[in-house]
Amino acid sequence: MLVRDCMATDVSLAVPNMRVREAARKMRDGNFGILPVVENDRLIGVLTDRDIVVRALAEGKNVDETPIREVMSNRVFYCFESQTIDEVIQNMTQNQLRRLPVLSRQKRLIGMLSLADLTKFKEESQHVAEALYAATQPPHQPIKAPSADVLMHA
Repeated sequence: MLVRDCMATDVSLAVPNMRVREAARKMRDGNFGILPVVENDRLIGVLTDRDIVVRALAEGKNVDETPIREVMSNRVFYCFESQTIDEVIQNMTQNQLRRLPVLSRQKRLIGMLSLADLTKFKEESQHVAEALYAATQPPHQPIKAPSADVLMHA
């Protein structure tokens, strides 16, 4: 099975100059914990609910004035629509990820893939359970996962 067979294609986006409060409301209203950040039709980062808490609120930033560019994660893990689910799950496990932006081979954002998306497919259930367990472990604990590196970094 390929990523394109299970990814979500209805993805809300953010732009770097969007203010933190606006992004937080968008995340609340859409009931999701991540917003891909795009500029000039390219994925340049992601904003997570954790980014808002740790890099904005905990630092005392004014959420009505601070652009998300200042608090977003610049290091982005992503996958390609043509990758196999097994490849991507291995790397989600290895890197303790719960969701990934999905790119076309032309590096255009075309969807999101989450562990929740994968739970819909019975044949992937054991791999998803392992990935979810790994994603919930503290980062200092070693994770047993295949070493194949098929995830790309932006």
